Amino acid sequence: MNTTQQNGALAFRRIVVKAGTNVLTGRTERLDRAMLASLAAQTSQARAAGAQAVLVTSGAIAAGREALAARSPERGVLERQVLAAVGQGLLMHAYQEAFAAHGAAVGQALLTHHDVEDRQGYLNVRNTLEGLLSAGVVPIVNENDVVDTAEIGQERFGDNDTLSSLVANLIDADLLLMLTDSGGLFTADPHRDPNARLVERVDAVDDAVLALAQPTPNGAGRGGMLSKLLAARRATAAGVSVVMAGGRVPDVVTRAARGDSVGTLFPARGSPMESRKRWLLSGLAESGGELVVDEGAVTALRKRHGSLLPAGLRKVKGAFRRGDVVAVVSESGERVACGIVSYDNEDLAAISGARSSEIPLRLGHHYGDEAVHRNNMVVL
Repeated sequence: MNTTQQNGALAFRRIVVKAGTNVLTGRTERLDRAMLASLAAQTSQARAAGAQAVLVTSGAIAAGREALAARSPERGVLERQVLAAVGQGLLMHAYQEAFAAHGAAVGQALLTHHDVEDRQGYLNVRNTLEGLLSAGVVPIVNENDVVDTAEIGQERFGDNDTLSSLVANLIDADLLLMLTDSGGLFTADPHRDPNARLVERVDAVDDAVLALAQPTPNGAGRGGMLSKLLAARRATAAGVSVVMAGGRVPDVVTRAARGDSVGTLFPARGSPMESRKRWLLSGLAESGGELVVDEGAVTALRKRHGSLLPAGLRKVKGAFRRGDVVAVVSESGERVACGIVSYDNEDLAAISGARSSEIPLRLGHHYGDEAVHRNNMVVL
């Protein structure tokens, strides 16, 4: 199905762009500044058309290798940590300069799998990325290779492929654009087989599709096609469409944002809201917590799509931690919503009925003005 929008309108308005090492270096030993400049220009063009964008990037180790003139491949975890420590600042500086040319600010987010695997970490990362997007800042996300040795070993995201799918789910993205140096999914490795044909659409990442992935020869990138397919399967199951396309295809970001046919399309299976609703409801049984709210809060949630503020709280039931999923119910006992709480049960009991400005005075700390932010809630 051709999803191209008429008159240049966007088909996708919240986009995660993933660029791996091979794309950013052109399979050389150094960053390709022209490639970074192109990414910044295309992303800025999509933003000017009304999109929000997050960039998930590799390249810190490559930048560190270039700075230290390290010609031989790094052999161990320590060597990779050193290169990442040196290179991450250089990588961000390159992106800052590239985006500044288009009047855009960037913000760094370094993550490990531990940061997103539990609900409190999920809440912290999601709120930070949402805050950056709301402020008009382009988040630049990378794995934190410096502090988490597991990420550099076998228990890592997978050359940012899995990370990009998790970020797409975190921010309820419409599109995950995975930029490769191959141009998409092919019937065979196009670097080895001249008869390989592009697969333009994949409706389900099943065993037959996974069988198309072949081991990647030793090189700068560590993800490979298999990790990209697994990431696409994760993202589409969460309601995010995925496009796998060549990073050096002209205007690939803007074309993908418009819904033009480029590379391989993996259509979303269900909507992001359906996926998020399932995720929140699955966590609801784990905490068993409930927030009883007044009629004014019910109206704000249902009709104005607002956040749940402490002023609307009447009673807090159950024991739960910040980041847990709780039910929101009316005083008559009707379930209204479920969401991720910004405070634990004792804190919420202490600020029930209070104005948001009173939170720091009552608690001595402040995690936000909301008991449950609207971005972390599903109204039932």
